[in-house]
Amino acid sequence: MKIIVFAFVLLLVVSCSIDSNQKTCIKNNTQVKDWKTELEQTIKVFGHRNWIVIADAAYPKQSNPAIKTININATQLEAVELVNRLIDKAGHVDANVFIDEELAFVSEADSKAIGFYRTRLMQLLDGKSINVKLHEDIIRELDNSAALFNVLILKTNFAVPYSSVFFQLECGYWNGKAEKELRNKMSSNE
Repeated sequence: MKIIVFAFVLLLVVSCSIDSNQKTCIKNNTQVKDWKTELEQTIKVFGHRNWIVIADAAYPKQSNPAIKTININATQLEAVELVNRLIDKAGHVDANVFIDEELAFVSEADSKAIGFYRTRLMQLLDGKSINVKLHEDIIRELDNSAALFNVLILKTNFAVPYSSVFFQLECGYWNGKAEKELRNKMSSNE
């Protein structure tokens, strides 16, 4: 019996790391699965006007309770690819994608990975509506939305400046053109 207890304790110690702040056991390799599962569940309940952000390592945790930040064990591009795929699969939502205008001006001398990142990011976002704005303007839009709607931030360990990608969700079965036509019909009936 002592051998079984010892083996169980040893297995627990080997397969877990202790979070010193919360004194909780976090199983190895479950963090990646958990954030992916949480993302998938979040997309199911998110809709028009919600945001999902793939953030770089320096992105701050925001104080608004409508903004949830999850530290993920994934690369920036892996997270962008997964968010893109899950949005496409969902059907009820689509996304306007925002990237920082500053990203185009970061040089290879300042960040060795920037050229590859920009190229691969554009490949992953091919066919999406991409809006390029100053970082502070995107943050202001996100903050304004968070006054009424929830935001999910997936924080990566990617250390490249201005590399965050912002997905502003839209209705997947209704677009701006259809909305404008509807409004025109409504105003002509008055």
